[in-house]
Amino acid sequence: MLFRRFDSLDALRGIAIVWMTAYHFCFDLNHFGYLQQNFYTDPFWTWQRSTIVSLFLFTAGLGQSVAVQQGQAWPRFWRRWAQVAGSALLVSAGSYAMYPQSFIYFGVLHGLAVMLLIVRLTAGWGRWLWFLGSAAIAMKFVAIGAHAAWPEIDFLNQNLLNWLGLISRKPVTEDYVPLIPWLGVMWWGMAAGSWALRRRPHWFGLQTGPAGRALAGLGRWSLSYYLLHQPVLIGLLMAIGALK
Repeated sequence: MLFRRFDSLDALRGIAIVWMTAYHFCFDLNHFGYLQQNFYTDPFWTWQRSTIVSLFLFTAGLGQSVAVQQGQAWPRFWRRWAQVAGSALLVSAGSYAMYPQSFIYFGVLHGLAVMLLIVRLTAGWGRWLWFLGSAAIAMKFVAIGAHAAWPEIDFLNQNLLNWLGLISRKPVTEDYVPLIPWLGVMWWGMAAGSWALRRRPHWFGLQTGPAGRALAGLGRWSLSYYLLHQPVLIGLLMAIGALK
């Protein structure tokens, strides 16, 4: 069975990819000493990261709404899921080689793998997805208050459980995308996509123009690009450093 792809959706994912590349290039410049920025606390950088991750997860939710609407079978879903999960393991291995003290054990791909399962299983919940998404986002702030009121739940900050996101302090890791609050963003994407497919299906068929088509082409290969862009950027900067 052939599944239709929508340039508008792929272009939106392509925008996230371009933005992510620019962000990571600046991050790498900082790592190699060409910039002096604090990517962990400076709002200029932390807000960009949050927006980029939100855009990726929202479009992932939109994509799942399209897949469900087009009748994607579970075997096809599992093949794609295995690609995401396998890529997450590669990211962990690569980040451990470069940042052994802060390697990525639950970053965007790890989170995406878990969220894809949850969103797919709840795809038929309709309007409740808006409420669930809001609740998941709100739980981030509820958890902070709960930790202040009940110190006994500090065990939720441990590595075995902090992937849930019910934490009072962020773990030391280069990328961290826990279920709370990020599942909420993906649920919103699923809800928005389901609504648009019912009420505004023409939105998905909007013409994007030459620039949009280029972004859409990039968006169709988002997983491969995600895996390759950092090794290429880091290799480029290392080569420049070796020539100095």
